Amino acid sequence: MSETRTNERIRALVVDDEPLARERVRSLLANEPDVTVVGECATGGEAIEAIERESPDLVFLDVQMPELDGFGVLENVQAERLPFVIFVTAYDEYAVRAFEVHALDYVLKPFDRERFRDALDRARREIARAAGNGGFDQKLLSLLNELSDRRKRLERIVIRSGGRVSFLRTEEMDWIEAAGNYVELHVGKESHLLRETMNKLESRLDAKRFLRIHRRIIVNVERIKQLEGVTHGEYLVVLKDGTRLSSSRGYREGLQRLLAGES
Repeated sequence: MSETRTNERIRALVVDDEPLARERVRSLLANEPDVTVVGECATGGEAIEAIERESPDLVFLDVQMPELDGFGVLENVQAERLPFVIFVTAYDEYAVRAFEVHALDYVLKPFDRERFRDALDRARREIARAAGNGGFDQKLLSLLNELSDRRKRLERIVIRSGGRVSFLRTEEMDWIEAAGNYVELHVGKESHLLRETMNKLESRLDAKRFLRIHRRIIVNVERIKQLEGVTHGEYLVVLKDGTRLSSSRGYREGLQRLLAGES
């Protein structure tokens, strides 16, 4: 058996939407005296909460899950809180190729005890190496950056409130407003704070649906009822719910294309 970080037990989290799959991983880990299972989760939202609460060293993470997949889970965990990960997948060929390129591990369902032990031994070595170097798994960070660049436009956002995690579909948002180090997402009569920059959020939103009209405002064009000219190049944007938003000249091209009926 490989040596672990400073001879401490490895804190492991098991994440899979299938109860039998979670039980399979737990039963195999029960035979590993240097591993402690700190919890198990059935959804991506539960996984995010558990990772931030328990700070596990290692996560056995399913790729395919409802609401938020395994990659989405990692993208929504703060970088400094990211654990080492062994992905568990039944058929996701892209995930398999990604891990081969970055020399990270995955376990393909159904798996046997020997394959599982190989993955766990690799994790032990990586955890020990990171502890010795005082650093993090740069291969995982590289993978996350690549996935972030290749993923589809943002379709849902993870909202944290009162210790709970919920999911908001981007198409439900009426408009977005900069709020210091956060952005405020306006959805009907509700609003949600998200720790994100306007520029980064804008880059991931569907440009055909969301339009930047001011350095502090992005609007869902499907919610626009009318535009009122104020001065040359500036407009008052009136939403269907009556909200009135001021545009600025620096972002007039998008509104002028909208007026011209262009996509």
